[in-house]
Amino acid sequence: MSNISIIGTGNMARTIGARAIAGGNTVEVMGRDQSKAAGLAKALGGGTTTGEWGTAPAGDIVIVALLYNGVVPAVAQYGDALAGKVIVDICNPFNSTFDGLAHREETSIAQEVAKAAPASASVVKAFNTVFRHVLEKGRPDVFLAGDDAQAKARRGSARRGRCAARGWTPRPSGFLFNAARTCSSRAVNSGPSSGQTTRRLGHRTARHAGSGQ
Repeated sequence: MSNISIIGTGNMARTIGARAIAGGNTVEVMGRDQSKAAGLAKALGGGTTTGEWGTAPAGDIVIVALLYNGVVPAVAQYGDALAGKVIVDICNPFNSTFDGLAHREETSIAQEVAKAAPASASVVKAFNTVFRHVLEKGRPDVFLAGDDAQAKARRGSARRGRCAARGWTPRPSGFLFNAARTCSSRAVNSGPSSGQTTRRLGHRTARHAGSGQ
């Protein structure tokens, strides 16, 4: 069982939170709008708590379920409060026409998150290639990208049994440098989603499209 904090109160935060609770994990919700965070925590049940925006998350795993242009600023704002955490970026940085990425191809949101995060934090890109309804009801492969091999191996191994029981298969996709952009490209090629999905990951993170705060 893991202790998970979710930054965001949108559709993806709700879906990830529900799956995390179903998996027996402890969940905390954090949002700029405290009333929305409280409402989501109540809807999720299972002892879900709320945390104040910008303060140290209670979870060892911190899932940033925000629109892509809010991910890096949020990580920068939390700053040292994320030290030692596993930060999971789930965003998909689609452009306005949904046929490409909104950032330059030399980088990715996950890589920019790694730059903004404390050195002791780990960043993972995940769930950005999975549609929300598939995560809720399907049996998807979940691609993971990150630079911390030990963290990915540990989280992937711990998750494999739980995910197999729930119909998910973790798929390592390499380092942040190449795999985060590859994961985003997969998402673009699959078409935009109204809310792609995430759940608890291992270290370094990244994923999102249609999540919201």
